[in-house]
Amino acid sequence: MSSDHLTPEEEPVCTAWPRLVQIALVLFLVITAGILARYWVTPNSNSSSKDMQQQISRLSAQVDELQQEQAMPAQVLNRYRNSICYIFGIYQVGFPHQKPLQRTRISGTGFVVADGLIATNRHVAEPWYGDPDSDALVAKGATAKLEKLVAYFPGSPAPVTLTPAALSSDGDLAVVRMSSPAAFDLQALPLATDRPNPGELVAVVGYPMGVLGMMAKAPTPVYARLAFRHDDQGAASELAALSLIRPSATCGHLGDVVGDKLIYDAPTAHGASGGPVFNSRGEVVGVNAAYIDGFSGGTLGVSSQALKPLMVQAQKKSF
Repeated sequence: MSSDHLTPEEEPVCTAWPRLVQIALVLFLVITAGILARYWVTPNSNSSSKDMQQQISRLSAQVDELQQEQAMPAQVLNRYRNSICYIFGIYQVGFPHQKPLQRTRISGTGFVVADGLIATNRHVAEPWYGDPDSDALVAKGATAKLEKLVAYFPGSPAPVTLTPAALSSDGDLAVVRMSSPAAFDLQALPLATDRPNPGELVAVVGYPMGVLGMMAKAPTPVYARLAFRHDDQGAASELAALSLIRPSATCGHLGDVVGDKLIYDAPTAHGASGGPVFNSRGEVVGVNAAYIDGFSGGTLGVSSQALKPLMVQAQKKSF
């Protein structure tokens, strides 16, 4: 998204899930104690013993599931962090042989989905997509074009140049190609095969607030040195050299699933567009796309199922 329209937002942390698991554990102990008390005061029989064991087994399975869900954000960050990149770009809109009428910097997130291919939003890969100012100029005959589109991966000191490979015609999704191999092997994130259901827990991983968000997390001397710089790519390059390109995770619940659109309450901000949305099993169920100002439950994503035809299209172009 354009850095010219950033709204500062405090980066949230996952605090609801630990509380949820603690409550569940307390309930588990209370219910288990009740079952045991009932068992001891009831005449012993094979049927009552079997019933008690079944109830305890069900409760144990539910607690195990909650513990797995609690650990999921840390697991996906540790396992897939290096495959989730910060995307920086510049685009311009103007008429031939004239100074550009619009020149805008953008920040976003992407993640590896196949060898050399990164998934993101269309408005990151083609950043004038959906921009009313650009649309007005293009309607008058102006041309929009990318000046630069690069990806910074955690652990890599140098950016990788990106080129659009496949753009969705009816949704905010895109697949871009790395023009050169990354400095190290990148693991493709697993896409979910099943449609998610409302009420499921999700984690969104990305770079909220872009360079500003990463600088805020940097050690104090680094922050002091970079805080007043207006060169986003220069700051990103310095953060990369210091191994400070690091995505963040926020957590929430799916509020609804309508067609290919996901609605959830995991907080986000500009710069996190294009990031993966994980389910509790560590699978990507969606691509983070937008949020509604003033409504904490109004974060929007696009189902990862819609990525698959774009990946096929991009892979065909590579041959």
